[in-house]
Amino acid sequence: MVIHSFAKVNLFLEIINKRPDNYHNLNTFFERISLRDKIILKTRRDNLIKIYCSDPHVPLGKSNLCWQAAKLLQDKSKIKKGLDIKITKHIPVGAGLGGGSSNAASILSALNKLWRLGLSKNRLAALGAQLGSDVPFFIYDTPFAQGQGRGEKIHLLKKLNRVKLWHILVVPKIHVSTPRIYKRWDACLSGRQACLPAGRAFSGLTKPASNVKIIISKLTKKNLLFEPSLLFNSLEPVTLKLYPEVRRIKEKLKRLGLKNILMSGSGGTVFAIIPSAEEAAALAKRLKKEGGPWRAFAVSTV
Repeated sequence: MVIHSFAKVNLFLEIINKRPDNYHNLNTFFERISLRDKIILKTRRDNLIKIYCSDPHVPLGKSNLCWQAAKLLQDKSKIKKGLDIKITKHIPVGAGLGGGSSNAASILSALNKLWRLGLSKNRLAALGAQLGSDVPFFIYDTPFAQGQGRGEKIHLLKKLNRVKLWHILVVPKIHVSTPRIYKRWDACLSGRQACLPAGRAFSGLTKPASNVKIIISKLTKKNLLFEPSLLFNSLEPVTLKLYPEVRRIKEKLKRLGLKNILMSGSGGTVFAIIPSAEEAAALAKRLKKEGGPWRAFAVSTV
């Protein structure tokens, strides 16, 4: 079985507070994009789960989310068959694009069909939430959705199913650690770390200039290039401080005249909304030709 696993960006990501379980309550707006991995599944005669991947940075053992997804369904459904999982990576690792979560969701959905388990999407999403907060979004096979709780409580936005955005994605050639970003965010909020220049307070709990409802309203009205202030990510100041490479990419996109610019997730991908597919492709080609310390992609909503 051959399946494809898509990336995501967050058009909006607000941290509400830290939870007693050390996770964080979020309000986020997911967009599924056309950058994708290819996964080939092949049944084994034994009950082993084997991972093969084109990217050396991806773990091949029990820490791999695909392995965990397959094992979870195998155990829950008492399946005796094993599985070979071959992943051809195109989604950069550790970039805030949800590649690992998307891979896990794709495995859950594919095995539900392959093994004829008959599980609903709600049940698969509940299982996916055990693996990662972004996994349920990908289970629902939707271009846009609002995420709450840890990000795992998904609200479908069917009225946006026909909306299509174009983006330039610029990914630094570094791995951004999500746990490190959240740990520093907590430290900044408590005042244990100075995260901004002297005289400026860390605005971790400051309400953003917009909210998810405003962005949904704009997109519903086909206003695809809205005010830059509507795009928001609570984690961006921390990541820009810890990883100067990400800050330099954002500054680069501003110098190119782009306005709707945001970091996705905990970073380090920086993306911009572009008016057309042609302009996105031209920008990606230009950035690749410059040969900077980044990878550039022209993508769209899918």
